[in-house]
Amino acid sequence: MPAKPVGAPTRGTTNPNRLRRMDRWIAATQAARLRRAEPAPVSVDLGYGAAPWTAVELLERLRAVRADARVVGIEIDPARVAAAVPYERPGLAFAHGGFEVPLPDGVRPTLIRAANVLRQYDEAEVAAVWARLCGRLAPDGLLVEGTCDEIGRRHVWVALGPAGPRTVTFATRLGSLERPSDLAERLPKALIHRNVPGERVHAFLTDFDRAWAAAAPFAALGARQRWIRAVRALRDGGWPLADGPTRWRQGEITVRWEALAPEGWPGR
Repeated sequence: MPAKPVGAPTRGTTNPNRLRRMDRWIAATQAARLRRAEPAPVSVDLGYGAAPWTAVELLERLRAVRADARVVGIEIDPARVAAAVPYERPGLAFAHGGFEVPLPDGVRPTLIRAANVLRQYDEAEVAAVWARLCGRLAPDGLLVEGTCDEIGRRHVWVALGPAGPRTVTFATRLGSLERPSDLAERLPKALIHRNVPGERVHAFLTDFDRAWAAAAPFAALGARQRWIRAVRALRDGGWPLADGPTRWRQGEITVRWEALAPEGWPGR
């Protein structure tokens, strides 16, 4: 491992329950991955910020799936690590580090969650950071990297395996949503500058807004029913979705990465 942590400190902004949408998606859709991990799965909350709330909450949510799950919060700012240490308990630890993901005894994590970490980096740096983090995963591991607003109402993340990106998930509190393209401001760094004509993510959000407008009559039945109708229209229109109504009801939609991959991205 490098002697000096790789990366730069984030602003450190954090709030309790901010990452609940991402956590619930992980617990629901990755339950089989967590249950088959041997020995007990280790998950990393990378860049948890000035307070350890998100790491504490991640452990609680994962333990609802796997009682022996462990979480390590990793921060590049040693003062933040020192402030978090009093919150340690069995299954929860904190460590100083960065994108090298320092874990003892050569442990490879089943999950790395990096929320609101890459927004401060240049888009050109994302692929290398993803590759470094994916290189630290267990063979069946998953990296979840994305961005949300300050209170967790809107969140977009990319799920990646050791071989690279797989899906993009959009998640929102439906009662606060005016139109789906409102989520564009929370696109991960790999996509946020690509919401322009000619790019796939722009075409997707444009189609989503149209489907949302067409589903307006369903608003009388509630925002959830309108969302489900709009998402079903996207699926029927050919967008390759990786989830179904159970997740749509949570205000989510997950799209295959290749459908949104930026122009010039490897493999496009």
